[in-house]
Amino acid sequence: MLVSMLVLAGCSPNMGTTETADLLEGNFFQHYFVYPLSLSLDKIAVFLWGQYGLSILVVTIIIRFLVLPLTLKQYKSSKAMQALQPEMKKLKEKYKDDAKKQQEETMKLFQSNGVNPLAGCFPLLVQMPILIALYYAIMWNPDIREHSFLWMALGEKDPYYILPIIAAITTYIQQKVMAKYTPMTKQMQSIMMVFPVLIFVMSMSFPAALPLYWVYGNLFTIIQTHFIYGGSQKGGKVSK
Repeated sequence: MLVSMLVLAGCSPNMGTTETADLLEGNFFQHYFVYPLSLSLDKIAVFLWGQYGLSILVVTIIIRFLVLPLTLKQYKSSKAMQALQPEMKKLKEKYKDDAKKQQEETMKLFQSNGVNPLAGCFPLLVQMPILIALYYAIMWNPDIREHSFLWMALGEKDPYYILPIIAAITTYIQQKVMAKYTPMTKQMQSIMMVFPVLIFVMSMSFPAALPLYWVYGNLFTIIQTHFIYGGSQKGGKVSK
């Protein structure tokens, strides 16, 4: 999830605005993905006293609940892979001098247990277009650009850097929560800890609407992770 946002942020998004209705005349992605989300932001804001900051929150929650089945599928795949870790470790030790044989035996282990090692990637691939569309719906919507929420103008950078700091902190907490419940190598832990810094730097450069969305998404992910993993799995960390 976070990785997809980082990819988006690195694409130097168009800082211009596009009226929601005009998205219907755009390309396939704008018409069928960005337009429905931009329209949803507008309609929900009407029922929330014109507060686009709250509208972004509601749409974020709706999107996350819609993709929840995919998240649960990813969780089940991750849990199945984790259950096989002891056997995989034995195979790695047994065939440490024969990489080809090790790979063959590992695939047999997956097949005999009905585990697809790539299954965890499919939900992420399906979610990517939705998250990208929501990103652009927020960035292009002229009403969001002109709206103020709390202390900030959503179309401008946070002058006090409060939101970038909150975005970085919630990103850090999200990574720590995920590390608690899912096995992770030391190298991966180090890489994941770079994300809060990147989020902080990018949040200082983007209009406040985007880091606000990141904060909402991070908080939802933290809560969701506790509900999905908490009580059913005690996190272990894999060291290398």
